[in-house]
Order: sequence, then C-alpha cells, then structure tokens
Amino acid sequence: MISDLAQPLATSRIAGHAPIIQRGYLRCLPRPLYGHIDSQSNMIIPRPHQHGWAQLSYAIQGHLQVWTSQARFIALPQRAVWIPAGIRHRVHESPHTIIRSLYVDGAALGLDWPDCRVLVIRPLLQELIRSFSTIPIEYDENGPDGRLAQVLADQIATCPEAGLVLPWPSDKRLQALCRQWQQHPSAAPSLTQYAHQIGLSEKTLTRLFQQQTGLGFRLWRQRARLVHALPLLEQGARATDVALSCGYDSLSSFIAAFREHTGETPREFSLRSQQTDAAGA
Repeated sequence: MISDLAQPLATSRIAGHAPIIQRGYLRCLPRPLYGHIDSQSNMIIPRPHQHGWAQLSYAIQGHLQVWTSQARFIALPQRAVWIPAGIRHRVHESPHTIIRSLYVDGAALGLDWPDCRVLVIRPLLQELIRSFSTIPIEYDENGPDGRLAQVLADQIATCPEAGLVLPWPSDKRLQALCRQWQQHPSAAPSLTQYAHQIGLSEKTLTRLFQQQTGLGFRLWRQRARLVHALPLLEQGARATDVALSCGYDSLSSFIAAFREHTGETPREFSLRSQQTDAAGA
C-alpha cells in the first residue's frame, strides 16, 4: 500500500551521504530499515496520514502522541509508538520535540505486529537509534551499517510494551464523554451524571464503556488526566495547579497516579523537561 502522502521527491547530496529528501514523501523505502537525521520522514506530520510500511515514532527529546481511530498512544521519554503499515494516524508533539522515526519493512525484518502499541526504549536501543540516524541512507546492507540495522531490528523485536494507551470508543455517546474527560478533566461530568444526561443507567453505561474500551472508566479517566497534565508540567506549571486542573482532590493523589504511570514524580518530569528545553535552545 502506498501512502496517500506519497509525492515525487526532490533530493540533494552532502559529502559522504546518499541523496537526502528535501520535500515530499517516500514512495518506497530505500532499505528495509530506514531513518535518517536529515530526512523529512523524521518530521512531525500533524494531519491524518498513512504509510505503506511500519513506523517506529520515537522522540529523543520531548514527548509525542499518536492518534488513530481506535486509541491515543502516548510516548513519554524512553517510549516509542509502533505504527503498522496502512494505519491512518495523526501525530501530536510537545514543544521542542525532536523525532527520530524509523520506517520498517516488517516482512523483510520479521517485525509484523498488526496493531499500534507503545514500546519501552531501553538505553541500548536508544543509542542504536541515534547512531543509525547518522549513517548513509543507501547503506551497504552487507557491511557494518547493514549489520547495525539488523541488530537494531532485533532489539525492537524484544521491546516490552508500556501501558500508556487511551482506547477510543466507537459509540458516539462515549466519544463525547471521553473528549470531555480528556480536554476538561476538572469540569467533566462523572459517569453517574453523564448516564443521567443521556438517559442510561449507570450500570448500562459502565458495561458499555468496558466493552468499547477494554478499560474500566476509572483507569481510563486516570490516563486521560495524565495526558492533560503533561504539557502543563512541561511548561513549568506548579504540580498543585496541575493536580487541580486535572480534577484531583489532593496533590498526593496526583503524584501517586503520575508516578504509577510514568515512573517519576510530576516535579521530576517537569524539571527534566525544562532542562531538555534549555539544552535545545
């Protein structure tokens, strides 16, 4: 399948490297594993699009979200989103995000996951991605660069999954509720209130939500609050203010939930984000 974004390519050369994409999008992969620091394929494409190959979207700085019709996938630092071929998606990023996307011929490399997922990027794989992005685009598949690509693919295949996924319901009534929970978590109605608004019993709405998302509404809402908190913390907002904006009754509850999903406190996340922004300025 060819992406609906496929365009004729314009290229140029720099010393020691194969042609670099300046505008347009790939019609085919130059190698089974492709991803270059100078290529447009590593830029954010915010509008809905799809590719004829799998993609690993990884932010070496900042964080990103990949939206499909089925779910929102959140990649914090040391996380990446796997997007299979043919999956229509949008990418949202935080300020100062730097992407190192990898495009993958899944059949050639044995990476044929059929669904999107969030993966944990361990330190070795992080350095492999950084190194791979600097090699020539048309690298020698039988030489050292080709062997590096194979090691990189092997490491991707063993990545554990992370849980930062917001499954998106297909029922329009639930979609309306989920949008409120995601965009305005402190003001959104409770499940009881919303059930009353749309004329369903709370039990029926709870069962429908579980069927549509695979999650209980409490866990879903907790993840939605986390997604809402991320840009505020990156901007340096106080944790107390962020907790209130997310609808938490206490700072301690917010800190506990944030740590459970990210492995760090809101303050640690905020400080690291600001240090990263300062380094990139």
